[in-house]
Amino acid sequence: MKVLVIIPAYNERGSIEKTVTDIMQNAPELDYLVVNDCSKDDTKEICERNGYHLLNLPINLGIGGGVQSGYLYAKRNGYDYAVQFDGDGQHNASYLNQMVKTMEKKKLDMLIGSRFIENEGFQSSFMRRVGIRYFMRLIKLVTGKTITDPTSGMRMVNREVIGFFAENYPKDYPEPESVVTLLKMGKNVEEIPVIMNEREEGTSSISMRNSVYYMIKVSLAIVMAALGSGNKK
Repeated sequence: MKVLVIIPAYNERGSIEKTVTDIMQNAPELDYLVVNDCSKDDTKEICERNGYHLLNLPINLGIGGGVQSGYLYAKRNGYDYAVQFDGDGQHNASYLNQMVKTMEKKKLDMLIGSRFIENEGFQSSFMRRVGIRYFMRLIKLVTGKTITDPTSGMRMVNREVIGFFAENYPKDYPEPESVVTLLKMGKNVEEIPVIMNEREEGTSSISMRNSVYYMIKVSLAIVMAALGSGNKK
């Protein structure tokens, strides 16, 4: 199986080396690609100095555009699976091979690494957990499926979904919306328990200042995805 680890990175100078080293040590048989989303810090220079597999975007596309660029690369290079793996050091590469085996065994379209199945490791802040539970219930309402960690950025997809996401991927806060889209298309989406780390460097794209916008925007996106996904089958 050809597997690509897509690492979206924007201003991750403090954690990108740790992230790539984790993959190289714990999942050395998997390919990886750092997608540098026009970082303002020296993320690009660090990757180049270390000889990392690197895709430099000429303009800032945001998390959705950055990840979609990785999916487009995966499609064009014939990968069987692709997995999003955040560049901030929160994910653990020790789970990647287990995710591949689970994808193959259960014939899944998407497998999400969830920190809330066994509730181990870093559980995010209280307010974010409230928001995550809200999205979990909203997704359950519109799809009938319980996804315990709908905002998780650790998600693996198969070749068919790679092709779909290469052409159709949400641009802004894409994780909950993309899950709903696949569920409404009848795709097989499951979760696997993982332990995540607390961010040590950098800042999240979802600040307290824009959290209200985030909640409203993602809620509307989930509803629209639920209403419109039937046309994408």
